[in-house]
Amino acid sequence: MNIEPIAYYRSLQPTKFGVPRQSGLVPELRGRIVFEPEYRNPDALRGIEGFDYLWLVWGFSLNSKSGGEWSALVRPPLLGGNEYVGVFATRSPYRPNPLGLSSVRLCGVEMGEDGPVLHVAGADLVDGTPVYDIKPYVAYSDAHPGVRSGFVDNNAWRKLAVSFPPDLRTLFTDDEFSALYKVLELDPRPQYHNDPDRLYGMPFGAYDVRFKVTCDGVLEVVDVVAR
Repeated sequence: MNIEPIAYYRSLQPTKFGVPRQSGLVPELRGRIVFEPEYRNPDALRGIEGFDYLWLVWGFSLNSKSGGEWSALVRPPLLGGNEYVGVFATRSPYRPNPLGLSSVRLCGVEMGEDGPVLHVAGADLVDGTPVYDIKPYVAYSDAHPGVRSGFVDNNAWRKLAVSFPPDLRTLFTDDEFSALYKVLELDPRPQYHNDPDRLYGMPFGAYDVRFKVTCDGVLEVVDVVAR
């Protein structure tokens, strides 16, 4: 079966570094779904505004592996990148078929030069990610409160305290800063990195946000420079 993108996701995050590791972790993070020309028929979206959430089926387009390479065992970042579990017990991008599945909040539908555009929030996708299908999230069948979630149940994401200089904060709108702060709070570094002297750079919109993380778990933004 050959599948082609019906749309592409557009956001302030052009690289994997800093993108939330699951959808819904940063509900303030906004993005747009822009359809390919052949799918810009408004009739295809008739009734979608009645749903609060959508499922996106998308592709891991930035994977460095290709040619069908995959591993039966992977190391989830939630486990610190040090413990192996089966690939089908994770959401690892390195799979036999590199497809992702994310639940996002539908914020609105806009009609413009690019046809109907979906404004969504809480995605874990990189800018330019191909979207292969969109389906409505239906609460009565898709939500299962109280169920087990494997190793996730006993391993919560550790949040960092964030120190952001007030003068650098003014480079962003209030909505952008709110999303950026939440992204930094979740610690965008690889989980096995723990060097307080290492300087990181995370692209966000038109800027590169540079930061360090102290031994006591404080993420200190040291500079924001134009990309």
